[in-house]
Amino acid sequence: MAYLEGNNLVAAYGVVPILHGCSVEVNKGELAVIVGPNGAGKSTVMKVLLGLLESSEGSVLLDGQDIGSLSTQQRITLGLAFVPQNNNTFPSMTVEENLEMGAFLRDDSLKHTMDEVYSLFPILFEKRRQMAGELSGGQRQQVAFGRAMMTRPSVMLLDEPTAGVSPIIMDEIFGNIIDLKSSGKAVLMVEQNAQQALNIADKGFVLVSGRNEHTGSGQELINDPAVRKQFLGG
Repeated sequence: MAYLEGNNLVAAYGVVPILHGCSVEVNKGELAVIVGPNGAGKSTVMKVLLGLLESSEGSVLLDGQDIGSLSTQQRITLGLAFVPQNNNTFPSMTVEENLEMGAFLRDDSLKHTMDEVYSLFPILFEKRRQMAGELSGGQRQQVAFGRAMMTRPSVMLLDEPTAGVSPIIMDEIFGNIIDLKSSGKAVLMVEQNAQQALNIADKGFVLVSGRNEHTGSGQELINDPAVRKQFLGG
């Protein structure tokens, strides 16, 4: 049994079906990636796991507990954290204020968690008094990761964290994601840069039209001729 599981998920936007029984999973200390063409349902899976969209069939389990009927806030309290693709920082607030905003559900001391964030991302400590909007794209993504960490999550859900950044910044962000995994968190990521994402993934899920087309370790999928031909450009 995996730490976070979405099993046989069926979901729609209104009357438009999106997910047709797909399944994903991730364990603590592991990076799992969801790849596939546009419209495959990748981000929809994230919304179902987080409780932003209700599934008509299937289950969502966290550490063996069925959380499918819980609200998004309740799931966050239990350990899920979400980093959206867009608008994931407050540009007119300092780095430290951004981190504090991530702890809106907490009423205890933030110092220990803040220290953990600064330990994982030392540049944020250096720039803690600087406005987030003045940072580089990679640094702003670190702020987004750090803010999500302020809820002390066990699972990090990342929606296309490298969207719109240069190849150099993309490598930096992927390095940060490896650090998140190494800290013991379960990391589940939707990513358009399939080749690069699968290169660092422990496991991967290739979705097509809301269904699992291929599932395996990152290297298994990279080496699969069908996956290479359909999704990796060769």
